[in-house]
Parts: sequence; structure tokens; C-alpha cells
Amino acid sequence: MKTEISTAAGFITRLLRTPGGIGDEQLRCFSESLQEALRDHYKHHWFPLMPSKGSGYRCIRINHKMDPLIGKAAGMIGLSHQRLFQLLPSELTLWIDPFEVSYRIGEDGSICVLYESPPPGLKTAKALESRNSCKEEWRIGRSSPSKNYNMMTVSS
Repeated sequence: MKTEISTAAGFITRLLRTPGGIGDEQLRCFSESLQEALRDHYKHHWFPLMPSKGSGYRCIRINHKMDPLIGKAAGMIGLSHQRLFQLLPSELTLWIDPFEVSYRIGEDGSICVLYESPPPGLKTAKALESRNSCKEEWRIGRSSPSKNYNMMTVSS
């Protein structure tokens, strides 16, 4: 659970990182607060033997309404919901499940995998963070940190 939560928090934190925006120390505090909130929220809803069980409960969602866990972590650093809506996509879905973290921007966007690992007993794990994934393509191609969310992604 630690790797999946860290991956998800890191992704949201990177979305908030803008030139001249939120300072590094505030972003670090945000990430730590979000990770703590996610650990507490998922404590009794993490099922490695049945990864899809509880998936809806573990879904982070922004749909013109701020996800309460992100809002709580942002409040810890004094970041308002209004500012969050300026920095984050207006529609974002982030699935945090055992062995996989994936996201979608927009209702019609493709699903991109941020982290994937085989269940215990299989030999290799692959963290997709290190390769040029659709997340990287999106980040490289965006010209405005808050509003240009056009991207081309691939789902499997």
C-alpha cells in the first residue's frame, strides 16, 4: 500500500508544481498530508488478494467538485479550493488499488497507468514512473499548468 499511495500523492503533487507557484516545502507538506490521509482512509479497505474489491472507495475524484482527501491535504498548507481548481484538472479520476495506480483526465480521456506491480509470487515488478509514459507525454506537452489538459494517451 505504501508504494501505491506514494505514487498517487506524488502524481497529485507534481500537478500542483508550477513555476512561481507553491513552494517546495509546502508541496512536501501537502504530499505527506495526502499520504497520511490516504493511509487512514484505506486502512480497512485494502485487499491485496482481491485488488478490485473496494476500488470505488479508493478512487480519488475531481469532477467540478474537489475530492475531500485532496481538499484536506491542501487545507493543511493553506491552499484554498479555489486555488486547487486553478491548478488541477476540473475532471480527474485517480484509481489507487493494490499493485496498480492509474488515472484519467476528463470524462473521455484514456486511462494511464502510473504504477504497476505483479501480485506477490510473480518475479518482476515494473514501475512505470521511470519510462516515458502517457503522464510524461502530457506533462511535456502542456503549455499552461492549469488549463491545457489536451493529451494523447494509450490504455491497455
